Amino acid sequence: MEKSQSAANGEASEYEGRVDVLSPEDLSEVLAAGTKEVHEKAENTQFVKDFLRGRIRKELFKLGAVALFYTYSAMEEEIERNREHPCFAPLYFPQELHRRDALARDLEFFYGPGWRSAVRCSPATRAYVDRIHAVGREDPALLVAHAYTRYMGDLSGGQVLKKVAQRAMKLPPTGEGLEFYTFDNIHSAKAFKQHYRGRMNELELDAETKEKIVAEAVRAFGFNMQVFDELDEIGRSLPEEVMEAGLPVHGEGGDRNQCPYFAAKTAATGGTEYACQVAMAVLRHPTGQVLFAAWVAFMAGFAAWYLM
Repeated sequence: MEKSQSAANGEASEYEGRVDVLSPEDLSEVLAAGTKEVHEKAENTQFVKDFLRGRIRKELFKLGAVALFYTYSAMEEEIERNREHPCFAPLYFPQELHRRDALARDLEFFYGPGWRSAVRCSPATRAYVDRIHAVGREDPALLVAHAYTRYMGDLSGGQVLKKVAQRAMKLPPTGEGLEFYTFDNIHSAKAFKQHYRGRMNELELDAETKEKIVAEAVRAFGFNMQVFDELDEIGRSLPEEVMEAGLPVHGEGGDRNQCPYFAAKTAATGGTEYACQVAMAVLRHPTGQVLFAAWVAFMAGFAAWYLM
């Protein structure tokens, strides 16, 4: 077991530049195919679309972090309980992946030292948490589905989401409030994900168990969407905030196409929607407003001169 904890950084380097030969029967491939449709639904929820556009209400972001804290607390409690189970043991990477403590620090930043008495588990999150505990007690092999859905998504799009949230809410550049997105013990997310998927594919599972894991992953996406919808509903009752619209994020390890719940659709629209979003983002920014006003004044002066 100690090997599976410490191997990640050492063994993951072996995956750099390596191309594994995958079979359609491999669990990673079966999961990717089986969750494709629900993944697309999740990435099109209003809450996720608003997040990626930089329209983040701080109160909703805080409530989202609360939901994640309860979700990861349940998942990591069950992972600890089943860390030696043959259907999960190879995927046990607490030092690299576990998020509960990082989320606790984020909640202390947002709510203060007494944060535990200031938060509660919402109904949608409670349903998610109850399912995770049931799986851990009754069928630990299905924990693979929940770990895959959450951890692989966090590693895929975490850096993009971190930059969007940091910019939109003007959070400290030192990372306070966003520790959930920081994996200090993973030096290459790409290599580690490949390593993790390789471990998944080495699990000795029959076809029926793989089908059950896929069905559970679809269910996990559904729970996440219910949490997003719940947050969106809460947002309708909150007063409007002055938000800095999210401009495109590039570089520094962030790939928007790899974001969990996001698929680039600008090619399908010819880029028109994207251009409008950028224009609106510029106009919401004070500097953009000044430049626009100057341009209007110039054009008005030019028109007056031309008509004289």
